[in-house]
Amino acid sequence: MPCSRSSKGFTPRGLRGRSIWDTIRWMTTETLAPPTVAPFVLAGRTFRSRLILGTGKYSDHRVMKAAFEAAETEMVTVAVRRVDLSSRGEGSVRDVLEAGNYLILPNTAGCYTADDAVRTARLARELGGWEWVKLEVIGDPKTLFPDTEELLKATKTLIAEGFIVLPYTNDDPIVARKLQDLGVPAVMPLAAPIGSGLGIRNPANLQILIEQAAVPVIVDAGVGTASDAAIAMELGADAILMNTAVAEAQDPVRMARAMKLAVEAGWLAAGAGRIPRKLYASASSPLTGLIG
Repeated sequence: MPCSRSSKGFTPRGLRGRSIWDTIRWMTTETLAPPTVAPFVLAGRTFRSRLILGTGKYSDHRVMKAAFEAAETEMVTVAVRRVDLSSRGEGSVRDVLEAGNYLILPNTAGCYTADDAVRTARLARELGGWEWVKLEVIGDPKTLFPDTEELLKATKTLIAEGFIVLPYTNDDPIVARKLQDLGVPAVMPLAAPIGSGLGIRNPANLQILIEQAAVPVIVDAGVGTASDAAIAMELGADAILMNTAVAEAQDPVRMARAMKLAVEAGWLAAGAGRIPRKLYASASSPLTGLIG
């Protein structure tokens, strides 16, 4: 809307004489409504949050619970081989998660072969009836990079047995396509090695993977701080899974909140469409019609 100059500054035409509160109400009710983050649909289930958190490395369950609440997450991962999910007493991990009505996503962390990963997923189903599984098949104990050959093998077996498989993989678009062809509802490429906090090391590969994927892409592993999460979402990721970045922060609850806001900001920015990068400056105000 064109603006007119007055002794009180610039005011949109038609709003001169109105109070600042009238102007704010006009801007919020008579123009475009503030956008909100769209729900995230995965395997037929709708989530309001696009941030998934892990349960490991927290100093205690009280801090973990507070971090989940600050992040407003709805899905959390649990390492079946490292956490006793059979324990259901007050204060147990399972008790905390079920009380919060989170979708529990068992993961096969610590498995180095397809057979081990399949057995671990089956154990999770026996313990709690969980058919969703974050599938990890690690190929190297130092880098914790996935063994994609074993990952594909385990994925095929588990899908045939009715599991909803969310595979942790590298940032290779070809492997992601093969997983997609097997029937996974999403692929979960790493941004950097697990727990490294290095952020996105290969944005070009990740962007290609996202552009070519026909299923949701959940960036998993390597996020260190809120700006990493925002960048991942700006690249086009559908959601982010993280653990160490929150659990080992000096203030996990504050970091959890920061990650929630960063994921939302990144998603909104991706949909807004950034301005082109330019080598030289471009004036923020029009250069024509100058007054005075």
